[in-house]
Amino acid sequence: MMEDKNTPEQFNKIKSSNNSFVKVLFSTICSVVTAVAVIVLICNFVFPVFRVTGSSMEPTLSKGQTVLCYKTSDIKKGDIIAFYHNKKVLIKRVIAVSDDVVNICDDGTVELNGKKLDEPYVSKSDVGESDISFPFTVPDSRYFVMGDERETSVDSRSASVGCVAEENIIGKIYFIVTPFSSMGKIE
Repeated sequence: MMEDKNTPEQFNKIKSSNNSFVKVLFSTICSVVTAVAVIVLICNFVFPVFRVTGSSMEPTLSKGQTVLCYKTSDIKKGDIIAFYHNKKVLIKRVIAVSDDVVNICDDGTVELNGKKLDEPYVSKSDVGESDISFPFTVPDSRYFVMGDERETSVDSRSASVGCVAEENIIGKIYFIVTPFSSMGKIE
């Protein structure tokens, strides 16, 4: 039979060391859980993160990119926004706001309040899917949105999407997170 050669002082040191390790481990786990909870809250309530799933915003945004959104009610013409539509999140560009008059010419050129809209983000003008009558006046508290890829985008030109109500807007898309080669602020 083997005897325990530790003295009571050595035993207390080992026990104290084990208690310290457990306290440090518990503290570290609590800190990590708290940090993750704070990050999740920030991502859900201040800076939601979305993955681009379609091609309707090309060339500005591409399928598979991850983007950050900033929750704000300060939405202007030209902003790219995320909004709820039929339990999905869509990403489109604001073309017009309340009381603006939008006209889309036969060649796909967009006119806003009688003036041709300068759209350097559009690679090819196209009438696209449209079943509303132009010129179109944007109703109060609504936003007329279009994708940058006009040929394939289903947007406010279609009655199935229509103009976006203020309460359905999540916020502005402002930063590409991934892929890292595309990372940066959206202009």
